Amino acid sequence: MRNVADLPLHGGHVPHWLAQRMRKLTRLVLLLAVDEYGTKGLLERLSDPVWFQAFNNVIGMDWDSSGSTTVTAGMIKDALWREELGVKAAGGKGKKSRATPEELERIAEIYDLDPEPYIRTSRLVAKVDTVALQTGYQLYHHVFFLDEEGNWAVIQQGMNERERLARRFHWFDAETFTIDPHKAIAGLQREFALNTVSKDAKEYQKTLLDVVQEKPAKIERELESLKAIAKGYRPLVYYKPRDVDEVSLLRRYESLGRFELNRRALEFARELSVSNYEEFLLLKGLGPSTLRALSLVLELVYDVHPNWKDPVTHPPDPFKFTYAVGGKDRVPFPIDKPAYDELISFLEELVSRHPEEKTLVRNVTKITKNWKFPKEEKRAT
Repeated sequence: MRNVADLPLHGGHVPHWLAQRMRKLTRLVLLLAVDEYGTKGLLERLSDPVWFQAFNNVIGMDWDSSGSTTVTAGMIKDALWREELGVKAAGGKGKKSRATPEELERIAEIYDLDPEPYIRTSRLVAKVDTVALQTGYQLYHHVFFLDEEGNWAVIQQGMNERERLARRFHWFDAETFTIDPHKAIAGLQREFALNTVSKDAKEYQKTLLDVVQEKPAKIERELESLKAIAKGYRPLVYYKPRDVDEVSLLRRYESLGRFELNRRALEFARELSVSNYEEFLLLKGLGPSTLRALSLVLELVYDVHPNWKDPVTHPPDPFKFTYAVGGKDRVPFPIDKPAYDELISFLEELVSRHPEEKTLVRNVTKITKNWKFPKEEKRAT
């Protein structure tokens, strides 16, 4: 079963005539979704990559591009701030993502919530997908959804510049941030991933917390010994775990980037006596490079390993939803403006009616449930 979309990097922009229609249709879909499922139900669906991708396809965005995340999430955020539906969104792409804490404070004030737990959660999910789970993708988009009851969801996306591919991370009301915390991950599966938040990495996390209580100088010496091996030198005193090809392992780490320790972050860990993996990930200065270095030391010195399986998910394909109004890049056909306007007009009338009259939407769903799109019309944009 293939992924929802490959999420390749696309240039260009949404034309004004289409953006206007997208905003109207996004608002109507959100009104109907909250009316039908409540705010928590909406957040559950936004954190489902199939539902989110279907939403993107229905409003006419490219079915397979990296922009399907940024444009759709942006449209949803804008609509939630224009309407009072009991749920708001913070963050966005690039600079907007860095405004998330301030926007969460505004939302918390509106809904009479304590903002600090959500600001911490925002920082933590970003750290997990940047540091604790490394697959070669750099985060550049982060949107945090929060409802009046305190339920939350996060959609964030990373980009692999070398391969020009994106990966989308979905979160929903996670009870733990360090053991299989994602609701789903959409994108292409890689051969391996440095995954330190797998259920199989509990021993790894425990050992790492013990190791960072050592003096940073000791960890640095161990790392230098391992770097010497990569250059063909073998230290006089060196413990090699059984069945470990250290050169192949070093090459694997190098493929993810440099491994350099941030000494100050390690000093913070000792000073604060960090006792759990969440606190460790939130340390100031802890980045992907430092965790790679520590992980390498754990594997080749302490014989403790992370999980190397890429946790990307393979949900069903919602491409059939592109047949609603067409696609921006003309797949499966160019945007049908008259059909788009008629759909908006129909839904505007629908949302103004009594609840019992909305059963029509459910009946349409039953009719189209088993419809299959023509495979030959699905192609990369």
